[in-house]
Order: sequence, then C-alpha cells, then structure tokens
Amino acid sequence: MTETVPQPAMRLPEELVSSPLFLLKKLGWKAKDASAEAYEQFGLHPYHHAILSVLDEGSVATQGAIAETLGYDKGQLVGLLDELELDGYIERRRDQADRRRQTVEITASGRKALGQLRRLAARLEDEFLAELSAEDRRELHTLLLRLGRQHMPQCRVAAPPEQP
Repeated sequence: MTETVPQPAMRLPEELVSSPLFLLKKLGWKAKDASAEAYEQFGLHPYHHAILSVLDEGSVATQGAIAETLGYDKGQLVGLLDELELDGYIERRRDQADRRRQTVEITASGRKALGQLRRLAARLEDEFLAELSAEDRRELHTLLLRLGRQHMPQCRVAAPPEQP
C-alpha cells in the first residue's frame, strides 16, 4: 500500500500575483466570504447592512432609489426588504404622491441592529486589514475611493461641512 505524502500548497503564478485587478478580485471574494459567515450569526447578510445604511443616511427612500443606489436588482431587493420588514427593522408604505411606489423607512429596531452591524463590520475590517498600518489603511481607502468614483458613480463621499 502506498502512502500519500501531503504536497505543499501550490503558489499562484507570478503573472496573476502581479495583477492588481486579479488581487482585488480574489481579496474581494475572501472578504465577502468572511463577511457572509459573520453576518449569518445575526441572521442577516451584508446586503441588509447596506440597505439599513442607505435608509439611516436618508431616513426614507423608495424601493427603486435603494436598488439604484446600491446597484441591486429590484426583484432581489424586494426579498431583502421582506426579510428586514419581517424582523421589524424597516416599514414600507404606499407613497402618497404616487401610489404605485413604496417608501421604505428604518425603524428604531433597525437603527439598533444597524449599530450592531457597524460594530461587526469594523471588527471584520480590522481583522481583514490587520497586516496594514493605519497610514496604509488610509492610503488604501483613498485609492479605492478614486477607483470607485471612476467605475461606480454612486461611490462618493459627502463633502465635509463648511467651517464658519
């Protein structure tokens, strides 16, 4: 009987490791997988966090505006909103100005859940970026924002308030 000897993990080809786009893609998948597992402990998904964040910033939005802001499919969004509404994190109402539309509003329970999700996201970010110094993290964020503005028009940071 022959014994199998464990082989060392293969290393990625230099061509791939040299590609920033390849690394962004692979690291994005790793971050997504780690996040999904952690969010499941709350019975939620990072998509729910994003929806609650949009609502918290704008207070009330239409379903269409949420889908457009986050780049979600409208059919997918309806299912996510159903889950958030079932948990009492949002309320939906017919828009009085246009009865065909639904407005969505975050509830007090939704804000409380959002606080927990923000703490979870901060912990996940700290774990994922542990190899980077605070300065490296700021630089990475600056570069990612620049790319985000180029490729995703909705990816912008609000201008800081003007000083008197």
